[in-house]
Amino acid sequence: MTGNDIETKQCQLKDPMDLFHSGQVVKICAPMVRYSKLSFRTLVRKYGCDLCYTPMIIAADFVRSAKARDSEFTTNKVGDHPLIVQFAAKEAQVLCDAARIICPFADGIDLNCGCPQRWAMAEGYGACLINKPELVRDMVRHVRNQIDNPRFSVSIKIRIHDDLKRTVDLCQKAEASGVSWITVHGRSVEERHQPVHYDAIKIIKQSMSIPVVANGDIKTLKDAENVHQLTGADGIMVARGLLANPAMFAGYEETPLECIQDWVDIALEHGTPFTCFHHHLMYMMERITSKQEKKVFNVLSSTSAVLDYLKDHYGV
Repeated sequence: MTGNDIETKQCQLKDPMDLFHSGQVVKICAPMVRYSKLSFRTLVRKYGCDLCYTPMIIAADFVRSAKARDSEFTTNKVGDHPLIVQFAAKEAQVLCDAARIICPFADGIDLNCGCPQRWAMAEGYGACLINKPELVRDMVRHVRNQIDNPRFSVSIKIRIHDDLKRTVDLCQKAEASGVSWITVHGRSVEERHQPVHYDAIKIIKQSMSIPVVANGDIKTLKDAENVHQLTGADGIMVARGLLANPAMFAGYEETPLECIQDWVDIALEHGTPFTCFHHHLMYMMERITSKQEKKVFNVLSSTSAVLDYLKDHYGV
């Protein structure tokens, strides 16, 4: 991008913290591998989503390789804000370098301290960082000290410890180092499908003076309201619930046909790869198609076949 592009970009950037000071619960689209890319962010923003995250990007690759930057991160000048870029990192300076590159094009970064996948933890990324509060503190502090823009947010996304005192200690250390807000997925690293510990999120919220975002098993707008009531969280972050129904935050119980039409229009306009285009539709139509319809729809293998199917069956 040219210098002029960057200047234009900086004029349009928004302060995500303004959302947390609005008095409303902030509705957030989670970082999702393969899925929370520009075209999907564009869709959910049309349906009441306030703040979007990119999929997790490995900071070291992003800093080292222009090819990685081009393939991992896309945005546009209008509409894709406020935007948080989530990084996996384990060294303060590498995270700073990534933040400096991204700063002109995004409104903040988030450090992933919650990914429980084995490969991430083996590499020193993700949820293993919840056991390294000093490292997390140093990474946040480094970014704070090296990014000149005071409106640029630095947040972290975590899982909880079995001993919640350790989680509260981590969060308080992060707060002291200048973190903007903390997103809490209310499960431990070992837990996958067990119930979310909303009580733990409430205790963390009560221990902090910065915003706290609740995450985990939120499938409908009613769920979001209930979790807000249970936890006192300032924001609600949703992953799979938005994949199944991108219009969830607008109060729809299931994906409306107009949202499917919007997805087709946006995906085609953005040149979304077929697999991604198709997978999103499979998620969106999960609740509104029969088993027999799924068998047919899920094996379609071209954009034209999908478009014909939608036109014939749904008038989309």
